[in-house]
Amino acid sequence: MLANRIAALCAFVREKSGAGDVTATLIGRLGGGAIQHNWAIDLSLDGVAHPVVLRTDAPSGIAESRGKDQEFAILRVLHAAGIKVPEPLWLEETGRVIGTPFHVTRRLGGSADPRKLVRNIEEEPGETLARELGAEIARLHAVKPGDALGFLPQPASNLVADRLNHHRAQLDALPEPQPVLEWAINRLQDEAPAYLHNDDRVVLCHRDFRTGNYLVENDRLVALLDLEFAGLSDPYEDLGWFCARCWRFGMVGAEAGGIGSRSAFYAGYAEASGRNVDDDKVRFWEQMAALRWAIMALEQAERHLAGRERSLELALTGLVALETEYDLLVDLNLPGFKPAPRKTRLEN
Repeated sequence: MLANRIAALCAFVREKSGAGDVTATLIGRLGGGAIQHNWAIDLSLDGVAHPVVLRTDAPSGIAESRGKDQEFAILRVLHAAGIKVPEPLWLEETGRVIGTPFHVTRRLGGSADPRKLVRNIEEEPGETLARELGAEIARLHAVKPGDALGFLPQPASNLVADRLNHHRAQLDALPEPQPVLEWAINRLQDEAPAYLHNDDRVVLCHRDFRTGNYLVENDRLVALLDLEFAGLSDPYEDLGWFCARCWRFGMVGAEAGGIGSRSAFYAGYAEASGRNVDDDKVRFWEQMAALRWAIMALEQAERHLAGRERSLELALTGLVALETEYDLLVDLNLPGFKPAPRKTRLEN
C-alpha cells in the first residue's frame, strides 16, 4: 500500500516542510508492532537527508490504543519537555494521503529488539541502563499534560476497582471462558485495598513501558517508544509493567525488564523523582500487568480468529496468554506453582 503512495507522501511532506524538492525511499517495515505499523523511510528535503519513521494503525486494533492524532500530541508534549522520545515532525489525520492516518517522527539509531537486548547486554551496562530507565520514566511522570493533552480522561477515584471491572468486561466479550483470569481478578480485588495509591499522585504514564518499547545504542537509552497507550494513571502502573515477569523475555532473574536489578531501576526512579519506591505496590501492579497483558494477548488472537486481520503473529500472540497465566499464578502464590528456572545470558 505505502509503496504505491510515495508520490502522495512526497507531496504531503513538501506541503508540511516547505521544501521545494522532496524524494522518499521506502526502506521497509520495522519489526514488532502488532497494533501499529512502523515504516522506515529515507527522505531528502532539498538535498538534505532525513531518516524518518512513518507510523500507522494496524488494520484491526484494540480499543485501548490511541489514534495517531492523540499519540502525536503526546509526543509533542514529551519532546518539548525534554523527555527522550523521537522528535514528532508531521501529522496526517484524514487518511487521504496513504489511505490511513499517520504521523512522521525522526528516525533514531539503536535497537529495540527485546530478545536480543536482554541476551546481549552484560550485567554492568544492564544495571546502568536499568537505572537510566528508572530516571527517564520518573521524568516522564513529572510532565504536566496541560491543555494540549486535555483529551486524556481522568482515572476513576478507585483506579484498581475500575481496571478490574474493565478487565471483567473484556473477558465477557471473548468467545471462550477464561477461568484462571476470572480467579485472578477475584484475588486481586481481595488484595487491592492494601495497595491503593491514595496520595493524589495521578500522573502522565506511558502505560506500555517495557523492554521492546525503548531504543538502545551502545548500551545506553536513546528514546522511549510507542506512546499509543499513554494516559493519566498511578505511576506504579508503569513501574509494575516494566518489572512484570512477562516482560523479562526469559531473563527472569533480571527483574527490571530482563536487563537489570530492581535495586538499580528503583534507585534511578528515586533519584530523579525524589520519592522512594514502594516495592509492595510495584509487585501488586506487576500482577495487574500480567492480567492486562494476558487479556490483550487473547484479544489480539481474536483479531485473527474472527477474520478481522489474518496474521500468524496475532495467532501466536494468543498462546502468550498461557505463559502469562502461569506467571500470574506464581506471583499470586498459588500452591504448587513455581517460577521457571532462571536463565543466564550464556544459555541464550
